Amino acid sequence: MIELSNISKNFAYKELFSNINFRLNSGNKVGLVGRNGSGKSTLFKLILGEEHQDSGEINIPKNYKIGALRQHLIFTEKTVREEASLSLSEEDKYNIYKVEKILFGLGFTLEDLDKDPLSFSGGYQIRINLAKLLVTEPNLLLLDEPTNYLDILSLRWLKTFLKNFEGEVIIITHDRNFMDSVTTHTMGLVRRNLEVIPGNTHKFYEQIKSNDEHYEKQKISQDKKRKELEEFIAKNKTRASTAAQAQSKVKELEKMEDMSSLVSDSTLDFNFNFKDTPAKVLLDVNKISFGYKDNNILFKDISFTLKKGETLGIIGKNGKGKSTLLNTIAKELKNLTGNIDYHGTTTFGHFGQTNIDHLNHNNTIMDEIYVANSKLPEATVRGICGSMMFSGDDAKKKISLLSGGERSRVMLGKILAKDVNLIFLDEPTNHLDMESIDSLIIAIKKFQGSCIIVTHSEELLKKVCDRLIIFSKGGADYFDGTYDQFLEKIGWEEEEVEQKTKSTPKVNKKENKKLRTQLINERNKLTSPLKKKVDNLENSIMEIESKLEENQNLLIEASNKGDNSKVIELSGIVRNYEKEVEDKFENLEISQNELDEIIEEYEEKLNVI
Repeated sequence: MIELSNISKNFAYKELFSNINFRLNSGNKVGLVGRNGSGKSTLFKLILGEEHQDSGEINIPKNYKIGALRQHLIFTEKTVREEASLSLSEEDKYNIYKVEKILFGLGFTLEDLDKDPLSFSGGYQIRINLAKLLVTEPNLLLLDEPTNYLDILSLRWLKTFLKNFEGEVIIITHDRNFMDSVTTHTMGLVRRNLEVIPGNTHKFYEQIKSNDEHYEKQKISQDKKRKELEEFIAKNKTRASTAAQAQSKVKELEKMEDMSSLVSDSTLDFNFNFKDTPAKVLLDVNKISFGYKDNNILFKDISFTLKKGETLGIIGKNGKGKSTLLNTIAKELKNLTGNIDYHGTTTFGHFGQTNIDHLNHNNTIMDEIYVANSKLPEATVRGICGSMMFSGDDAKKKISLLSGGERSRVMLGKILAKDVNLIFLDEPTNHLDMESIDSLIIAIKKFQGSCIIVTHSEELLKKVCDRLIIFSKGGADYFDGTYDQFLEKIGWEEEEVEQKTKSTPKVNKKENKKLRTQLINERNKLTSPLKKKVDNLENSIMEIESKLEENQNLLIEASNKGDNSKVIELSGIVRNYEKEVEDKFENLEISQNELDEIIEEYEEKLNVI
């Protein structure tokens, strides 16, 4: 059990929270919500001891292990398996099966486990850090925005993992669907206070709304009472007959609690400007393909039509080509085959990482809005900036001073400035909080034009997408139906394999785990010296072959010079090196065969379990 008592924290002139209290009980899985900048990540740092509170106490039980998902990436081992195994405890150091199981769950293949961690994309490197965290079996997991880096399949796996996790969890995520499916309680930083309720985010925000309404009614009643007292005092304080009563009312007024007006946090206000079009079909894509050199085809023969008012979702595992497909449709990349035909009246806005990189760092936010539409009056531009939470002087901030999330909001603002009837959105929810995502969903639903969205948010997919393009093992396929229909009719093939594995009758999980660990330990004890011997033989052969080549060159040189005594001497050295190489190759073959036989034998034993 962790307990926070009267915790306050300030940064410079900004108060994040004041005198907050919280108790985490056994088995609690808590979703931490709040607007961007409200102090959620700082609260994590206080629990971890990485930041210090200005006042109050944090009590953590002895031997209570806290694990936090790290977002800085430092790897020291040559393979993913070895890197993740660093987190195994001393008594558990041979239990490689546990490491592999977690890595498989996070989307790594058997071949991936022997690759260099640095060879993977940033998203997969974050997964390696997540695997290292899960391997330690902490009592409490602190997860700060894990959904930003995981694709749908990994999110669905992590969701199941956290549901079954026996310890405690506190998670920060903008993905409401993910949070609500995992947590038992919702905790929120609201107006520098911490509110906690049992239940999901919907129940939490309903409770906050109810509390606010009750507060406002109390304030109206108090303001009325205050005005009556002030009027009575003003009229009666100078009269001798009523002065005592007036003085009594002054004391009553002084005792009244000062109920200040509630200040609502600003929320993104999406309202895409629709450019009218007579077209029923805005976009016609016919058998397009795209790939890079060496026949690396990411997708082929993709065909679909997009009618006015429809939303198409592009989904699948990371690194398969979702963003590439969107950029190809937007004609930022040249398709290898097929045609992409826009109706003559189609005008689109494109939100994506490539576009964010195109922002001019020397421009202000207002300058960038003008770039999107130079005809807009200043009042409209300022209004767009305000709707993107850049009000007043903030609208004149330079792009170079903005965070990644703020630059994303600028890009959304540029789309709002344009009159469009087709919108491309690539992972639009990554830098938005829950309230802003709700606003985005409403805006997409209200938009009379069409949308194509790349997203890993199942909430967004379920609420706005009419049809899908799904990237899977076999490439990309068009699906004429909603995301719910896809899950019902087809589902993720990787999950089907996992379900089949789970449905296979097993003897006893604890016994199986114990037996697997025993077999792996036996295998490692037998193979470890052989692997070392093979490595030494290979290194030795390389060294001798290098010396052999060097002496062969000297022999040729001596022969050309007619130096017979040197030729005889070098011929003997070369023969000895050749014999030594031949002997070592024989030993290497024997050792390698013995190693392969042991691995194969134990692989068969492990597969039976």
